[in-house]
Amino acid sequence: MTDSATTPGPAAHQKIDTSVPHSARIWNYWLGGKDNYPVDEQAGDAYTAVFPGIVTIARSSRAFLRRNITYLVSEAGIRQFLDVGTGLPTADNTHEVAQRIAPEARIVYVDNDPMVLSHARALLYSSPQGATAYVDANVLDTDRILAAAAETLDFSRPTALILSNILGHVADYDRARSIVTSLMDALPSGSYLSVNDGSLGVDPVFEQAQSAYNESGAVPYILRSVDEITAYFDGLDLIEPGVVSVPHWRPDPGSPAAAAIAEHGGLARKP
Repeated sequence: MTDSATTPGPAAHQKIDTSVPHSARIWNYWLGGKDNYPVDEQAGDAYTAVFPGIVTIARSSRAFLRRNITYLVSEAGIRQFLDVGTGLPTADNTHEVAQRIAPEARIVYVDNDPMVLSHARALLYSSPQGATAYVDANVLDTDRILAAAAETLDFSRPTALILSNILGHVADYDRARSIVTSLMDALPSGSYLSVNDGSLGVDPVFEQAQSAYNESGAVPYILRSVDEITAYFDGLDLIEPGVVSVPHWRPDPGSPAAAAIAEHGGLARKP
């Protein structure tokens, strides 16, 4: 039987505000999705007018996640995933990639956006052998995330924590690092951390566009240096090639060489 569930939380009682652009919906728009509103398209178009490369970043980020999940299932033997800040469902969601290889994989998604919650049923579709669940929680509320996720995942077994383009929404860097630490401390040896986020020092046009976006009224997203992104993995064993521009992380065999972009990420194992 397909095992899926939604844990209600703060977003269950919120209304979708279509008057203010929202990062998850804008990201969905850049990925070619339909789950967005005119205000999101306007904000997305304004961003791409300054920096057209954001579409490449969005799609490269999704491809990086797909390659991470493939490695974790095929080479590391991971069968449990905690995906925090999942956003709106698009192609190659974590459970789709994992369960194509290992149908018994179990996945918990975490987000607190009411529109994501409204799409939870679509996102929760699981293979009969595995399970998916959706937890309505803010990334800052690590205790709630862990308690709710434990209803689906067995934290005595190795688990992969996925933090894709979410830590940039935590304005205070020390707080962002503490979130990573709190979540990883709950996972056993042999677990993995996957992080990717927008990075500084690569493309000044991207930095200009992001600064304008942060002043638009949308929830800000903070770009961070490569060293700051790398520090999320302190105490863990980085998988080769380490923290790199995401197109350079274990590219698919035979794929054309890609230029570096202002999005860095990596994968590491908990000893």
